[in-house]
Amino acid sequence: MEKVTSFRAHDNYVLALKFTADGRTLLSGGMDSVIKMWSAKDWSLVKSITGHKNSVHTMSMTEDEKLLATGSTDCTVKLWSLPEIDLLYTLRDRKKTVADVAFSPDGRWVAAGSYGGRVALWTRDGKPLVAFAAAKKNLNSVAFTPAGDLIAAAGLGDAITVWSLPEGEPVVKLEGHKIAVGSLRFIDNGRSLVSLGYEKAVRFWDTETWECKIEHTLHSKSQTRAVLISPDEKQAAISMESMVQLWQIDPWQLQAEIPVATKSVSSMTYAADGRQIAIGGADRKIRIWLLD
Repeated sequence: MEKVTSFRAHDNYVLALKFTADGRTLLSGGMDSVIKMWSAKDWSLVKSITGHKNSVHTMSMTEDEKLLATGSTDCTVKLWSLPEIDLLYTLRDRKKTVADVAFSPDGRWVAAGSYGGRVALWTRDGKPLVAFAAAKKNLNSVAFTPAGDLIAAAGLGDAITVWSLPEGEPVVKLEGHKIAVGSLRFIDNGRSLVSLGYEKAVRFWDTETWECKIEHTLHSKSQTRAVLISPDEKQAAISMESMVQLWQIDPWQLQAEIPVATKSVSSMTYAADGRQIAIGGADRKIRIWLLD
């Protein structure tokens, strides 16, 4: 494992990161409301876009890499064309911070999880599809199954809520975490749902029985923030206050710790080949690490 580079990327927290599939470009979003495009060849700035009026919390890309979605504290989701990053649509469900966005695997829909406990879906051409409410608490993570037939959302509170699509009918409410759930991801062709709780527990839920089949407690003094699963689903990256831990999933064991000299790791993303990880921090920097 080797640190490749570190560079100042934004004027405030780096809140969102995403590599393109070919690994040649890194997109970032910041608390400074700016979206930036970086060349992975020399980490030079290719393009800087100001469209949101407040923090860019999150971003998602369609698998064909023709659309980028961004969510913001300005309560909007914006859809951009790629690679130009030209604005196509500005979407708003209501006046609440958009904390997470995700495209369905087939790219037909984009979902937004917002403060106040609501999930909204639009078509890729910006038309409203459906919206539904969870508990009236802030959501911070949404995730589609690989088949796109279910969506899960979580945030403050101990519950993860799952709905069927496109109707938005409730399927199940998963309880067991404490205080808040930091992030969600379906793996193993949708047979498992991975969640990270504020109490420092990683849970693997069986999506046939909706029972927690495995739970791992992280013994660390740092507060956990998010879990990111590698493209091959063999590794979990867990962000903390001043580090990222890399865990082998099966069997579950700690592989490495990446030190991050800032009070908070605020974003992460793997390159599509899993050989690099980009880490954004409260110190406005992006760090690039080459993994073993």
